[in-house]
Amino acid sequence: MATFGRTDDLRGAEFLDADLSLDPPMAAYRATAPIGGSRLSGSRFVGADLSGVVMRGVEVQGADIDAPWLLEGGSSSLVVNGVDVAPFVDAELNRRFPGRADRRASDPDRLQAAWAALERTWAATLERAAAMPAGTVEESVAGEWSFAQTVRHLVLATDMWLRKAILQVEQPFHPLGQMDDGSAEGFDMSVFTTGTPPYAEVLEVRAGRVAMVREFLATVTPEQLAESRPNPHDTAYQETVLSCLHTILEEEWEHHRYAVRDLDAIAAKLDA
Repeated sequence: MATFGRTDDLRGAEFLDADLSLDPPMAAYRATAPIGGSRLSGSRFVGADLSGVVMRGVEVQGADIDAPWLLEGGSSSLVVNGVDVAPFVDAELNRRFPGRADRRASDPDRLQAAWAALERTWAATLERAAAMPAGTVEESVAGEWSFAQTVRHLVLATDMWLRKAILQVEQPFHPLGQMDDGSAEGFDMSVFTTGTPPYAEVLEVRAGRVAMVREFLATVTPEQLAESRPNPHDTAYQETVLSCLHTILEEEWEHHRYAVRDLDAIAAKLDA
């Protein structure tokens, strides 16, 4: 186990796809010094495995944890002073984003209603972005995807989980899809554009993908929802059609949250 003590200064360090969990035989980072010891202020943990990490007497003022996998699997927890705060986070997000609570709908009617709620939510956010100054949709906040890139990623998510996984389309990907670098392994990246496409074109493709999901849900049956499909990232694993749809809904709500977060940041900067 690697140990960092009082003299170690890791301020501003960036940990990318690092395994920092406490489950042997994985590598681990455990803060052993009291407040004022190891310096990690301003560091970034991106795609890192922090499961089981223990923090005692640490300074967390201003810390920002954005964890889309926090509630995955049904048994995840985030314990602060002995209180599992994960359910409170989930409930607050459901309050802020009406319709999000239905992202795990399990029957055709409720799935249709869940998708309709998402469509309304995204329509309002697209209108908000359109009303902001020119160039807003291409602006990155803190190195994150721009609004346009987020929309392109949702095109990719639909292609991955509806067209590839569920419908088994041989070449399911639209060139404008935005692939996450961490998910690119095993895929032919030559099908994707390397430039910055016009935003109007992105919106047109996105509207088509949204309609595809809507049309699929309009006719899907309970029997079809229970059918198995190969996981599009690893065909050794099986998914149900329903679990593929749940992934699409999860992607939509998480990336909508990111988009709203960054639009708020841009708006605050404009108002300053």
